[in-house]
Amino acid sequence: MPTFLTALPVYNEVRHVSAVLDEVLRFTPEVLVVDDGSTDGTSQLLATRRDVRVVRHADNRGYGAALATAFAATLAGDFDGLVTIDCDGQHQPRLIPDFIAAASGPQGADIVSGSRYLRRFPGDSEPPAARQRVNAEITAEINERLGLALTDAFCGFKAYSRRALECLHVTELGYAMPLEVWVQAAAAGLRIVELPVPLLYLDLARSFGGALDDAATRLAYYRRVLDSAASATCPHSDASTKLPSHRAPV
Repeated sequence: MPTFLTALPVYNEVRHVSAVLDEVLRFTPEVLVVDDGSTDGTSQLLATRRDVRVVRHADNRGYGAALATAFAATLAGDFDGLVTIDCDGQHQPRLIPDFIAAASGPQGADIVSGSRYLRRFPGDSEPPAARQRVNAEITAEINERLGLALTDAFCGFKAYSRRALECLHVTELGYAMPLEVWVQAAAAGLRIVELPVPLLYLDLARSFGGALDDAATRLAYYRRVLDSAASATCPHSDASTKLPSHRAPV
């Protein structure tokens, strides 16, 4: 049986972390929490747990930095791959085995990405209009530029094969880290599949932090990161053009 590490990036999730971890442990025994400099009591709560591994960043470095730590921990261990799941209660841990299965074996995908827009589930939330619009615009741009067919560029519920992690070199520390992943995955010809997941927004007022709460500012930031990742991956090409057309389809 394949052995996958399941990692949760955590920042100030004292309200959710215990319940989410208890549920995650029902479906996978290998769990890593990356505490990204929490200041709300999350760190103290995690210090009482003996059933999960915890890596703590002394300062808040960002979502991408937390996932980079998870990538490194997976490659440093004897794992076949990594599952990432958010700790805000929006993802359903019962789906972890489905993600592992889709990323396992000779026919498994290199990246299995959750999509909140592949199909509707009973009880699905109505997403905040600005967030859905930004997601749709960036997802369409990624598909056009990289030759992919994603429906949800930003879902944090993912599984990565070990091969995928060996190909990915994350430098983007913030929320735009998935865009860097898509560019690098396309350039490496990784096989990508999406799995439908419920669309749940438990806190409609949840903040991205500072200026990124403004949708236009967030969209511009995402585009800058996409341009930068494309330029870094294909330094001799125009970052506004599509990467070479032999990339693996979703």
